[in-house]
Amino acid sequence: MKVDILAFGAHPDDVEMGCGGTVAKSIAAGKTVGIIDLTKGELGTNGNVELRDQEAKTAASILGAKFRVNLSFDDGFIFNNKENQIEIVKVIRHYMPDIILSPTQLDRHSDHGKASDLVYDASFTSGLSKLKTKFDNIDQKPWRPRINLNYQQWNDFEPDILIDISDFIEIKKEAILAFKSQVKKESNTKSTKINSENFLDSINYRAKNYGRLIDREYAEAFQSRKNIAVNNLFDLL
Repeated sequence: MKVDILAFGAHPDDVEMGCGGTVAKSIAAGKTVGIIDLTKGELGTNGNVELRDQEAKTAASILGAKFRVNLSFDDGFIFNNKENQIEIVKVIRHYMPDIILSPTQLDRHSDHGKASDLVYDASFTSGLSKLKTKFDNIDQKPWRPRINLNYQQWNDFEPDILIDISDFIEIKKEAILAFKSQVKKESNTKSTKINSENFLDSINYRAKNYGRLIDREYAEAFQSRKNIAVNNLFDLL
């Protein structure tokens, strides 16, 4: 099954918070997008695995994702090793994305940076013809995505690309709010950085600030580890 974009998150809700608007916009434009969560978020302060799984399915449906898969790596202990790279290579070769969206390289949560390096390295390794893998017991062919962009998470960064999501900010927020166990403060939940009023407000004002930089209402920010080519100047319009 080939998709246009494969969006990776270290935890369920990372994709929604970091690039939900871009995912929704791409799908509305007719592109196919799949979501891969590396962990089940089992070490999260609030909620539990079963609840977060249901929330993740709801959020994916809101965005319009073609599928959502969880690789069940250990939350808090994502490592860029051969075993984990191979699992991601299998996923990349199976879905053959042209574009990968993945966590930011430097962030408050160590899983984000480790996931960023893991996905980036696996994306390259996936193109090596001498590395043999199987998916559902079927031999796979090499596949290397053309673009790998890191989306912004907790920490601010200097973006290389800003995507206008003005028409999709409400869908992004709706998908984030689907993770009620994480972002909604209840009387029986513990206070965290992501269920504070300031955090929820930041989703809006951060996107609004990036939109201001490109003379749009709202935008999402991405970094690239390598130069991105365009065919001509008019591709920038």
